[in-house]
Amino acid sequence: MTDTVDDLPPLREVISNHGLSAQKKFGQNFLFDLNLTRKIARCAAPLNEGCVIEVGPGPGGLTRALLLEGTQNLYAIEKDDRTRDILSEINKASGGRLHVIEGDALEVDIPSLGEAPRRIVANLPYNVATPLLISWLKNAHAFKQMTLMFQKEVAERIVATENDKNYSRLAVLANWCCDTRLEFILPARAFTPPPKVESAVVSLRSLAEPRYPCTIDTLETVTAAAFNQRRKMLRRSLKLLNIDVEALLTEAGIDPTIRAENVSLEEFCTLARIYEEMKKA
Repeated sequence: MTDTVDDLPPLREVISNHGLSAQKKFGQNFLFDLNLTRKIARCAAPLNEGCVIEVGPGPGGLTRALLLEGTQNLYAIEKDDRTRDILSEINKASGGRLHVIEGDALEVDIPSLGEAPRRIVANLPYNVATPLLISWLKNAHAFKQMTLMFQKEVAERIVATENDKNYSRLAVLANWCCDTRLEFILPARAFTPPPKVESAVVSLRSLAEPRYPCTIDTLETVTAAAFNQRRKMLRRSLKLLNIDVEALLTEAGIDPTIRAENVSLEEFCTLARIYEEMKKA
């Protein structure tokens, strides 16, 4: 069947016809500009292999763009059943390339969807963006790439490196198993309704192997403690781990008086390995 997604009515018209409005409980902010949604889609190219997974398609602005840019198998996970008819119309126009899964993305086994290589492309609902990202990083091997929109502040925390004020637990976890890149920034006025903050698109390309040996669960535990009290010295913040912190830092060769934002990715991985060994002892 010929692709007729580009013949669909303008998104604003579709939303008006269906009486749809963005709802805060779903973390919705609609993006109508097809130029912007196609720009997001192109950041994830090539889209014509394996499958693409979208979370929170809403009325389908980004969904249309992904299909127009060549996605052959698109899985869209949507919690808001008000969009069912709209997404059904997009599926029909695409010749059946869209597969809608009704449910909560936090409860869907996303790493098992479709065929590899898998790409996640999503304008994430801000209220669940961080837990979703962490769950996907724990299964990063299942994805070729993740191209995700966050609040700008969160995006900057993902791509930061040590000695940067934005350096965070997310930066450590993401860059342990992925190459990260901030693609571009979107102003609040691009959305309806406009959020109070700017947004940014980040690409995370999965590595064949993590950069340094450790387990991501232990790395998450160590970084959660370190960044929970980021202005405190490590010998204070890591007390949350309930072990001999001085012994941990001495064995890792890390100055106990520095703060989390000054600890490199490699050093955090070293801390995670030694911490795991100490817990087993």
